[in-house]
Amino acid sequence: MKYISLPETENRRLPFYLAMEEYAARLVAGGKDGDDDLFFMWQVDPTVIFGRNQVLENEVDVDYCRRHHINMYRRKSGGGCVYADRQNVMLSYVTRDEQVGPTFSRFVGMLLLVLRQMGIEAAGTTHNDIMIGDRKVSGTAFYHLPGASIVHATLLYDTNMEHMLHAITPDPAKLQAKGIQSVRQRITLLKEHTSLELDQVKALIRSTLCRGELLLGEADVAEIERMEQAYLTDEFIHLVH
Repeated sequence: MKYISLPETENRRLPFYLAMEEYAARLVAGGKDGDDDLFFMWQVDPTVIFGRNQVLENEVDVDYCRRHHINMYRRKSGGGCVYADRQNVMLSYVTRDEQVGPTFSRFVGMLLLVLRQMGIEAAGTTHNDIMIGDRKVSGTAFYHLPGASIVHATLLYDTNMEHMLHAITPDPAKLQAKGIQSVRQRITLLKEHTSLELDQVKALIRSTLCRGELLLGEADVAEIERMEQAYLTDEFIHLVH
Protein backbone atom coordinates (compact mmCIF):
# COMPACT_ATOMS: atom_id res chain seq x y z
CA MET A 1 0.00 0.00 0.00
CA LYS A 2 1.27 3.46 -0.87
CA TYR A 3 0.89 6.62 1.16
CA ILE A 4 -0.52 9.66 -0.64
CA SER A 5 1.28 12.91 0.18
CA LEU A 6 0.40 16.46 -0.76
CA PRO A 7 3.05 18.86 -2.12
CA GLU A 8 2.31 21.35 0.68
CA THR A 9 1.22 21.31 4.32
CA GLU A 10 -1.55 23.90 4.08
CA ASN A 11 -4.49 23.21 6.36
CA ARG A 12 -7.51 22.25 4.31
CA ARG A 13 -11.24 22.05 4.92
CA LEU A 14 -12.82 18.64 5.30
CA PRO A 15 -14.42 18.64 1.80
CA PHE A 16 -10.95 18.79 0.24
CA TYR A 17 -10.04 15.48 1.88
CA LEU A 18 -13.33 13.87 0.86
CA ALA A 19 -12.57 14.94 -2.70
CA MET A 20 -9.02 13.63 -2.30
CA GLU A 21 -10.50 10.22 -1.44
CA GLU A 22 -12.51 10.29 -4.65
CA TYR A 23 -9.44 11.33 -6.63
CA ALA A 24 -7.48 8.43 -5.12
CA ALA A 25 -10.35 6.10 -6.04
CA ARG A 26 -10.01 7.22 -9.66
CA LEU A 27 -6.31 6.40 -9.59
CA VAL A 28 -6.96 2.97 -8.09
CA ALA A 29 -9.87 2.14 -10.42
CA GLY A 30 -7.88 3.26 -13.45
CA GLY A 31 -4.85 1.22 -12.47
CA LYS A 32 -2.69 4.35 -12.70
CA ASP A 33 -0.62 3.34 -9.71
CA GLY A 34 -0.29 -0.36 -10.37
CA ASP A 35 -2.17 -2.71 -8.08
CA ASP A 36 -1.40 -0.77 -4.92
CA ASP A 37 -4.03 0.29 -2.45
CA LEU A 38 -3.73 3.90 -1.30
CA PHE A 39 -3.87 5.45 2.17
CA PHE A 40 -3.56 8.88 3.76
CA MET A 41 -4.21 10.67 7.06
CA TRP A 42 -5.64 14.10 7.67
CA GLN A 43 -6.76 16.48 10.39
CA VAL A 44 -9.25 19.33 10.42
CA ASP A 45 -10.37 22.22 12.56
CA PRO A 46 -13.42 21.44 14.76
CA THR A 47 -15.93 19.80 12.44
CA VAL A 48 -19.03 17.63 12.59
CA ILE A 49 -19.38 15.10 9.77
CA PHE A 50 -22.74 13.40 9.27
CA GLY A 51 -23.73 10.53 7.01
CA ARG A 52 -25.47 10.74 3.66
CA ASN A 53 -28.85 9.56 4.97
CA GLN A 54 -28.93 11.54 8.20
CA VAL A 55 -31.15 14.54 8.88
CA LEU A 56 -28.87 17.31 10.13
CA GLU A 57 -31.22 18.73 12.73
CA ASN A 58 -31.79 15.28 14.25
CA GLU A 59 -28.08 14.60 14.69
CA VAL A 60 -26.39 17.96 15.29
CA ASP A 61 -26.94 20.89 17.62
CA VAL A 62 -26.68 23.45 14.83
CA ASP A 63 -26.88 26.50 17.12
CA TYR A 64 -24.09 25.17 19.35
CA CYS A 65 -21.88 24.52 16.32
CA ARG A 66 -22.42 28.00 14.94
CA ARG A 67 -21.69 29.62 18.30
CA HIS A 68 -18.44 27.69 18.63
CA HIS A 69 -17.36 27.91 14.96
CA ILE A 70 -17.68 24.18 14.37
CA ASN A 71 -18.12 23.36 10.69
CA MET A 72 -20.81 20.92 9.58
CA TYR A 73 -20.45 18.77 6.47
CA ARG A 74 -22.31 15.85 4.96
CA ARG A 75 -20.26 12.99 3.55
CA LYS A 76 -21.33 10.57 0.82
CA SER A 77 -20.78 7.47 2.93
CA GLY A 78 -23.33 6.12 5.37
CA GLY A 79 -22.85 5.62 9.08
CA GLY A 80 -23.26 7.90 12.04
CA CYS A 81 -22.37 11.43 12.97
CA VAL A 82 -18.86 12.14 14.28
CA TYR A 83 -16.98 15.09 15.72
CA ALA A 84 -13.36 15.71 14.68
CA ASP A 85 -10.69 18.24 15.60
CA ARG A 86 -6.93 18.53 15.42
CA GLN A 87 -6.46 16.39 18.50
CA ASN A 88 -7.54 13.27 16.62
CA VAL A 89 -6.76 11.94 13.15
CA MET A 90 -8.83 10.81 10.20
CA LEU A 91 -7.75 7.82 8.12
CA SER A 92 -8.63 7.17 4.46
CA TYR A 93 -8.12 3.80 2.75
CA VAL A 94 -8.81 3.31 -0.97
CA THR A 95 -8.78 -0.09 -2.65
CA ARG A 96 -9.86 -1.73 -5.90
CA ASP A 97 -11.69 -4.42 -3.89
CA GLU A 98 -15.43 -3.72 -4.18
CA GLN A 99 -16.58 -6.27 -1.60
CA VAL A 100 -17.85 -4.45 1.47
CA GLY A 101 -17.27 -7.10 4.14
CA PRO A 102 -13.73 -8.14 3.16
CA THR A 103 -12.71 -4.49 2.64
CA PHE A 104 -13.93 -3.48 6.08
CA SER A 105 -12.28 -6.52 7.67
CA ARG A 106 -8.94 -5.87 5.99
CA PHE A 107 -8.88 -2.22 7.07
CA VAL A 108 -9.93 -2.94 10.65
CA GLY A 109 -7.25 -5.63 10.74
CA MET A 110 -4.65 -3.05 9.67
CA LEU A 111 -5.60 -0.74 12.52
CA LEU A 112 -5.55 -3.60 15.02
CA LEU A 113 -2.04 -4.44 13.81
CA VAL A 114 -0.89 -0.87 14.49
CA LEU A 115 -2.41 -0.94 17.96
CA ARG A 116 -0.66 -4.24 18.70
CA GLN A 117 2.61 -2.61 17.60
CA MET A 118 1.90 -0.06 20.32
CA GLY A 119 1.33 -2.81 22.89
CA ILE A 120 -2.42 -2.18 22.98
CA GLU A 121 -4.90 -5.07 22.93
CA ALA A 122 -7.94 -4.08 20.88
CA ALA A 123 -10.73 -5.80 18.99
CA GLY A 124 -13.08 -5.10 16.10
CA THR A 125 -16.87 -5.29 16.37
CA THR A 126 -19.62 -6.42 14.02
CA HIS A 127 -20.21 -2.71 13.29
CA ASN A 128 -16.55 -2.30 12.26
CA ASP A 129 -15.70 -0.18 15.27
CA ILE A 130 -12.47 -0.72 17.19
CA MET A 131 -12.68 -1.22 20.92
CA ILE A 132 -10.09 -1.12 23.66
CA GLY A 133 -11.78 -3.13 26.36
CA ASP A 134 -15.42 -2.10 26.25
CA ARG A 135 -14.75 1.42 24.96
CA LYS A 136 -14.66 2.69 21.40
CA VAL A 137 -11.49 4.31 20.02
CA SER A 138 -12.24 4.22 16.29
CA GLY A 139 -15.27 4.09 14.00
CA THR A 140 -15.42 3.46 10.26
CA ALA A 141 -17.65 4.18 7.25
CA PHE A 142 -17.70 2.80 3.69
CA TYR A 143 -18.26 4.47 0.32
CA HIS A 144 -18.31 2.69 -3.02
CA LEU A 145 -17.33 4.23 -6.36
CA PRO A 146 -17.09 2.49 -9.74
CA GLY A 147 -14.02 0.27 -9.61
CA ALA A 148 -12.97 1.22 -6.08
CA SER A 149 -14.00 1.34 -2.45
CA ILE A 150 -13.23 3.92 0.22
CA VAL A 151 -13.13 3.24 3.95
CA HIS A 152 -12.58 6.21 6.22
CA ALA A 153 -12.17 6.14 9.96
CA THR A 154 -11.67 8.29 13.00
CA LEU A 155 -8.87 7.52 15.44
CA LEU A 156 -9.60 9.19 18.76
CA TYR A 157 -6.21 10.13 20.14
CA ASP A 158 -7.68 13.06 22.10
CA THR A 159 -10.55 15.49 21.63
CA ASN A 160 -12.48 18.42 23.05
CA MET A 161 -15.00 16.45 25.07
CA GLU A 162 -17.30 19.44 25.60
CA HIS A 163 -17.63 19.91 21.85
CA MET A 164 -18.09 16.19 21.25
CA LEU A 165 -20.94 16.09 23.76
CA HIS A 166 -22.75 19.25 22.73
CA ALA A 167 -22.14 19.43 18.97
CA ILE A 168 -23.63 16.01 18.31
CA THR A 169 -27.19 15.83 19.59
CA PRO A 170 -27.11 12.98 22.09
CA ASP A 171 -29.58 10.14 22.22
CA PRO A 172 -31.31 10.61 25.59
CA ALA A 173 -31.58 6.85 26.03
CA LYS A 174 -27.82 6.53 25.68
CA LEU A 175 -26.84 9.51 27.78
CA GLN A 176 -29.35 8.82 30.56
CA ALA A 177 -28.93 12.44 31.64
CA LYS A 178 -25.32 11.82 32.67
CA GLY A 179 -23.76 14.19 30.15
CA ILE A 180 -20.02 14.04 29.57
CA GLN A 181 -19.49 11.26 32.09
CA SER A 182 -21.76 8.99 30.06
CA VAL A 183 -19.91 9.82 26.85
CA ARG A 184 -16.57 9.10 28.53
CA GLN A 185 -17.86 5.71 29.64
CA ARG A 186 -18.48 4.70 26.02
CA ILE A 187 -15.27 5.97 24.39
CA THR A 188 -11.60 5.90 25.20
CA LEU A 189 -8.75 8.17 24.18
CA LEU A 190 -5.70 6.57 22.63
CA LYS A 191 -3.40 8.85 24.64
CA GLU A 192 -4.60 7.03 27.77
CA HIS A 193 -3.07 3.79 26.49
CA THR A 194 0.27 4.96 25.06
CA SER A 195 3.10 7.34 25.83
CA LEU A 196 3.43 8.22 22.13
CA GLU A 197 2.50 11.71 20.98
CA LEU A 198 -0.01 12.04 18.14
CA ASP A 199 2.68 12.74 15.52
CA GLN A 200 4.50 9.60 16.67
CA VAL A 201 1.30 7.58 16.35
CA LYS A 202 0.81 8.89 12.81
CA ALA A 203 4.40 8.00 11.91
CA LEU A 204 3.90 4.47 13.27
CA ILE A 205 0.69 4.03 11.29
CA ARG A 206 2.41 5.06 8.09
CA SER A 207 5.54 2.94 8.61
CA THR A 208 3.48 -0.12 9.58
CA LEU A 209 0.93 0.00 6.78
CA CYS A 210 2.65 1.67 3.82
CA ARG A 211 5.54 0.73 1.58
CA GLY A 212 6.14 3.61 -0.75
CA GLU A 213 4.72 7.02 -1.45
CA LEU A 214 2.61 8.67 -4.12
CA LEU A 215 3.42 12.39 -4.06
CA LEU A 216 0.70 14.44 -5.71
CA GLY A 217 1.63 17.38 -7.89
CA GLU A 218 0.09 20.79 -8.45
CA ALA A 219 -2.10 19.46 -11.26
CA ASP A 220 -3.44 16.74 -8.95
CA VAL A 221 -4.25 19.30 -6.25
CA ALA A 222 -6.00 21.52 -8.79
CA GLU A 223 -8.20 18.61 -9.86
CA ILE A 224 -9.01 17.74 -6.23
CA GLU A 225 -9.96 21.37 -5.64
CA ARG A 226 -12.25 21.20 -8.66
CA MET A 227 -13.87 18.03 -7.29
CA GLU A 228 -14.14 19.67 -3.88
CA GLN A 229 -16.67 22.14 -5.25
CA ALA A 230 -19.29 19.40 -5.32
CA TYR A 231 -19.03 19.27 -1.52
CA LEU A 232 -19.49 23.02 -1.16
CA THR A 233 -23.14 23.03 -2.21
CA ASP A 234 -26.08 23.45 0.14
CA GLU A 235 -26.55 19.68 0.16
CA PHE A 236 -23.21 19.10 1.84
CA ILE A 237 -22.07 22.24 3.63
CA HIS A 238 -23.74 24.05 6.52
CA LEU A 239 -21.11 26.39 7.93
CA VAL A 240 -17.71 27.63 6.83
CA HIS A 241 -15.63 30.07 8.82
